[in-house]
Amino acid sequence: MGSLFIRFAILTRNGKDAADYFIKRKISAAHFRTAATESSVTSAGSDPDQKPRIDTMENLAVAIGVSRPTLSRYFQDPDRVSRTSRARIEKGLARVDYTPNFFATRMNRKSTGLIGVLIPYLNDLFFTKLQQAIELAAMQAGFKVLSQSSHADPAVESRAIGTLASMNVDGAIVVPLGNGTDFEAQSRLNRRLPFVLADSRPKALSHVDYVGTEHSQSVGLITDYLARMGEPPIFLAMPRVNFNAVNHENAYLEKMAELNLPSRVIGTEEIQPGWHYEAHGEAALAEYFARGELTDASILCANDRVAIGALRAAARFGLSPGSHRRGGLRIAGHDDYPLSQFTVPALTTVEQNLDAIGAAAVKRLVEKIHGENSGVDHWVKHYPGTLKIRESA
Repeated sequence: MGSLFIRFAILTRNGKDAADYFIKRKISAAHFRTAATESSVTSAGSDPDQKPRIDTMENLAVAIGVSRPTLSRYFQDPDRVSRTSRARIEKGLARVDYTPNFFATRMNRKSTGLIGVLIPYLNDLFFTKLQQAIELAAMQAGFKVLSQSSHADPAVESRAIGTLASMNVDGAIVVPLGNGTDFEAQSRLNRRLPFVLADSRPKALSHVDYVGTEHSQSVGLITDYLARMGEPPIFLAMPRVNFNAVNHENAYLEKMAELNLPSRVIGTEEIQPGWHYEAHGEAALAEYFARGELTDASILCANDRVAIGALRAAARFGLSPGSHRRGGLRIAGHDDYPLSQFTVPALTTVEQNLDAIGAAAVKRLVEKIHGENSGVDHWVKHYPGTLKIRESA
């Protein structure tokens, strides 16, 4: 008892609020002794007003004066406890340093409140923007997001799919990587839990719910614009490593046939291993510019990242796309990559409505999680692209 009173004396000098808190809550002498010792150490530091730290829900329940099940129900949903208990818990939480364990509060629930998201690359701002749209929509729907990336590796993509399943997420939104995607792993995920594809829709997964851009419309839009405003556009492709690159190429060919104009596709082959985007666009066009070719051409690139490389190739050879200072070179892209408006010259492109795509993917996934049937075997939602006319074309 003597040591207990000594610690109490220390507390009254350095942490009176903490001492009052524990006394008012009638904590056992053993628990008080431990907490008081810890509090006396923190209170003697640079922050005398530091709240006492509590690490377990059991100790928190004792400190606040409510049962452990009542506290657990509060963290699951504050509306599940009485107003009196809720007020007591909130008042107690304001006086301590406690962070609830997310999984511990959901151990006995059918739902984890988690949505899994898998994107192909972390270093691509297009997918970062899409992930942001998904996260914001998920937050509004009352879910948290568990994010994974394929890192451009099919084996990593397969493991990430397994991770999402093992974490008992309530549902998953997946942007397929492209060539090498493990379709069977994604089909297993679709059989196991609610599943929605976003941005890209492989034929092998045509039975899975999907939301993305109507690429025939969006590519057709910019192809028509370039054809009306100058020379018939040439399509600068990229190595066929993802599904949308092929979709954009096919949409270009369809539109040019519709316009009864000659089509031409360049840059389909890999120039160097791993050169799929900016580096590919620069190297592919540089080969032509070095021979004095395509300097007056209209170039439609498979996407904005390829177009950024194409702009760099033009700059290296003293060309100014869209300016007509030296010839009629024009360069355009697709996607409205977040940096495309800040290139020099600013890139003409087609915007994909990523905010709408992310929100629609979450809305559909939440409907599936709650067992709401859309009335169709598989649900498909397309959004049109919007032309963004800037300096480069």
